Amino acid sequence: MQSRTQKDEPIRRPRGRPRAYDPETALRQAAGAFWKAGYAGTSLDDLSDATGMNRPSLRAAFGDKHDIYVKALRVYWDRQFTAIQQAFEAGETLPDGLMKVYDASLSIYFSNDGEVLGCFVVGTAITEAPGDSEIQEIVAEGFRKLDADFEARFKQALKAGELEPGMDAKALALLASATLHTLAMRARSGTPRNQLRKLAQKAVAVMCG
Repeated sequence: MQSRTQKDEPIRRPRGRPRAYDPETALRQAAGAFWKAGYAGTSLDDLSDATGMNRPSLRAAFGDKHDIYVKALRVYWDRQFTAIQQAFEAGETLPDGLMKVYDASLSIYFSNDGEVLGCFVVGTAITEAPGDSEIQEIVAEGFRKLDADFEARFKQALKAGELEPGMDAKALALLASATLHTLAMRARSGTPRNQLRKLAQKAVAVMCG
């Protein structure tokens, strides 16, 4: 009996269909939709339009609307913390490092092709937090880490003699965080970027004595 040739063998195809999207890109696009309209104001159809994925594909990839939002919120916090860490590492002095933090944050708030979106957390998550324990905890955890990062830098400055002895690193950290939140809210309310940078410079001057 004649054996089958390679040409006669059936073509083996990989199971399933290859992904037609990049998960990181799709999640970033979904975050953009939430960022513009908020959680309540964003529908699954809006997310579908933003990502180019149909609703079943969205659910299969990321879960329901709440799951998608939570993932986007965590990604934003990671982005913010990375920017802060890089800014502090690049700053040669405490004032320089603080201004680099604020400049990096302003770049995020004003980064959407000229459309000012402010802070993803302040602009979208704060309104959902009181009625959603998961979102509330993610927001609170992020604020705690933000305060801790600023406090660590102020403690470092105290040890290096950049601040007067006895200054309260924890209080300064809260002031630094509050300045960041103020920049975010004022950005979304229409304050020009150059004015916000001047505000940040005045806050840094106060914090650094």
